[in-house]
Amino acid sequence: MASVSSISSGSNALAGTGDTASRLPQKVLGQQDFMKLLAVQFQMQDPMKPMEDTAFIAQTAQFTALENSTAMTSELTRLREEQQRVVANSYLGHHVTVELADGTSATGAVAAVVNEASGPKLVVNGEKHALSAVLRVEPNRVSAPAIAPVNTGA
Repeated sequence: MASVSSISSGSNALAGTGDTASRLPQKVLGQQDFMKLLAVQFQMQDPMKPMEDTAFIAQTAQFTALENSTAMTSELTRLREEQQRVVANSYLGHHVTVELADGTSATGAVAAVVNEASGPKLVVNGEKHALSAVLRVEPNRVSAPAIAPVNTGA
């Protein structure tokens, strides 16, 4: 059976496109890389000494774990994005203090939430601010109307 180091050294040949960008080493092995390595292992194995069942089962388990990890990572990313939207919407109508780019701060009511590719932004005093810029949150400062006593006629 071919060793992983001899297989990975031949990974440039597996790229197939021949351009420089595809031959650069990747920092993280993905599902496609794992399948390519497994295919090369099958091609390079000695027919007189085939891969043991336990090794194949272990590699299949590793592949399954990789798939599950990838799915969990994407779900956690989606959950984080949704949570940021919920938090941003909960600030609507509240007074917040936000840190500005120059290190100073500004205070005002959150008038709107704008969803952008980088995440939700709070609109305070007509300017957009990231959730990470929020330093303080206060309840809405609008005072409740006074309740007049009800005359019961007695």
